[in-house]
Amino acid sequence: MSAIHGNTQGLKPRQLQRLEATWRQHVRPQEVVSPELAGHLCALSQETGRQVGVLIDRRGEIEAVMVGDATRLELPDVGRMRAGDTRLRGLRLVHTHLKDEPLSPDDITDLALLRLDLVCAIETRPDGQPGKVYLGHLDPESAGPRERFWKTLKATDVPALDLDPVALAEELEEAFGQAIASQEVITQGRALLVGVALEGRAVAEASMAELRELARTAGIEVLDVAFQARNQVDPRFVVGRGKLEELNLQAMRQFADLLIFDHDLTPAQARHISDHTSLKVLDRTQLILDIFAQHAHSAEGRLQVELAQLRYRLPRLAQRDEGLSRLMGGIGGRGPGETKLEIDRRRVRDRISLLEKRIDAVGASRQLRRQRRVRHDVPIISIVGYTNAGKSTLLNHLTDSDVVVEDKLFATLDPSSRRLRFPRDREVVITDTVGFIRALPRTLVNAFRATLEELADADLLLHVVDASDPAYRLQMEAVEKILQDLGLQDTPRLLVFNKSDLLEGGVEGVMASLEAHANEGVPISARTGAGLTELLLRTEELLWHEGKSLTGSGRSFQEEPLPY
Repeated sequence: MSAIHGNTQGLKPRQLQRLEATWRQHVRPQEVVSPELAGHLCALSQETGRQVGVLIDRRGEIEAVMVGDATRLELPDVGRMRAGDTRLRGLRLVHTHLKDEPLSPDDITDLALLRLDLVCAIETRPDGQPGKVYLGHLDPESAGPRERFWKTLKATDVPALDLDPVALAEELEEAFGQAIASQEVITQGRALLVGVALEGRAVAEASMAELRELARTAGIEVLDVAFQARNQVDPRFVVGRGKLEELNLQAMRQFADLLIFDHDLTPAQARHISDHTSLKVLDRTQLILDIFAQHAHSAEGRLQVELAQLRYRLPRLAQRDEGLSRLMGGIGGRGPGETKLEIDRRRVRDRISLLEKRIDAVGASRQLRRQRRVRHDVPIISIVGYTNAGKSTLLNHLTDSDVVVEDKLFATLDPSSRRLRFPRDREVVITDTVGFIRALPRTLVNAFRATLEELADADLLLHVVDASDPAYRLQMEAVEKILQDLGLQDTPRLLVFNKSDLLEGGVEGVMASLEAHANEGVPISARTGAGLTELLLRTEELLWHEGKSLTGSGRSFQEEPLPY
């Protein structure tokens, strides 16, 4: 016999004995609740002034006895037995209500999140006898994601119940299986996106649109987007606890298996959210790291991505138990040795150290190549900009290259360098770099430092902007902030407004606009080649203006063609 779960404080010994006697009750599998058990629970509820309930399995055996307060009942941890996308828990909840009321929100939440076979609430009349009965069960045949995911029934009393709970549960499981089979198979997952509007809804919607694009790039199907307006992020759940429960219900309705937050979760927040949901929880940084892992093809790129992932995960390992940590030998140093957790943490730190050494070696090789360019007085142009702004397309069009181009975020991770010849028989090295993004994770900046060092040697930065994106101003500010963090605020740059052909009036219309001239930018279309002649002329003018060295570079360039 197990202990009574819930609020037992203040109960008399006689009342506790009667609660313990509940374990000896038995229900036939074909009935929701027996009249005897219903009368026993209602009498206890009337006497104690508290809700009383039981969990019954499909054999009719009582698995748990609970007592709550006057308005709600707290269920014990029922584990993960049987529950899944196509299976129910194999348990039904039968409990009392102290007054005539339908199923409460707590009842529905327990039904959905625990995937119970059904929930039964029995009215407790003033004389302590059972009254009306309210039933609820999940409904896999809901008309749509916004429809209720459950059905409710009502009976005048317990004898009027005409329902076989076991047969109903089996029918529901079969219907769930058919619903899952009819869903499109998505290998990477089906997700709900979650954001908190702290700076106004417009800013939050722009950020969420970017998160949706990140999810698409990662191969994730986005089912829905949820906002919550708050003054500050909840320290435990990011959103409120009620909102999190609502997201759980919505995830069940739409068969989602991922919850992606448009915020970086602290280790504590990730742990609390995971404890209150059966979904896999990701944050913005994890999603970006996953995209980088998918798109890293070179040996250097894979090293950098692995380093970033390990740096992100290290502080998210469970907190170290100092009492069981590695101990020194000798007096006071004898102990249980090294725990599994500390071994994992040490291995991660060792792996990080090894990866840093390998990346430093690659960085040294890059430095040698850069020094060769400097010795030959080769001007270096680096293409920078927001991810998916068209940097690789521009490089391909200027140099007749075949760098991978996709309409996805972070399609290019590995830098590509090509020679570019100007009309006056001059040549430069032009380099495509990894794209930037708002709130670029610090772990990625640190891991890709060897790649980003290429920017420090650039004599000119071509800042490519997606002119067709409504949030292009915010993207420009994000890129400028990252360049400033890298110490490149003094490097000469030229704004390039790409995708101008998608705007009204095309490249010519943008060129005539005040926007491009006010920012001294060059409108182009890297896809069609429109405006590239003007871009080359402006670039040549900046590099070789009147035969002088580039302002701020301290270097002068030969006007003869390169000897190689």
